Amino acid sequence: QVQVAESGGGLVHPGGSLRLSCAASGSRADTHSVGWYRRAPGKQREFIAIITSSGNQMVAPSVEGRFTISRDNVENTVSLQMIDLKPEDTAVYYCHVVNDYTLREFWGQGTQVTVSS
Repeated sequence: QVQVAESGGGLVHPGGSLRLSCAASGSRADTHSVGWYRRAPGKQREFIAIITSSGNQMVAPSVEGRFTISRDNVENTVSLQMIDLKPEDTAVYYCHVVNDYTLREFWGQGTQVTVSS
């Protein structure tokens, strides 16, 4: 069983930065892909970024150039570095872990990011 926990959310001014972290205990970097999604108030869940078990990365066009996904294989965490944050980035950010062989999915509880002056 994979347990997923996000951390690093908070309140930041426009133009500021935050680094979110996803700890996925029970998963392995070589078998699990990890992605980030967000849900803003009144909107549908939106894909943000993913790093696959083979190391490939993809970032949504809406945040490309501002958000970066990376993986620490030693700590078994995946981070989402966010810079130049805008009020429209305000959302609950969720970590999504998928076993690439069984396709079982695991979600974290989410971490709130609020961008406001």
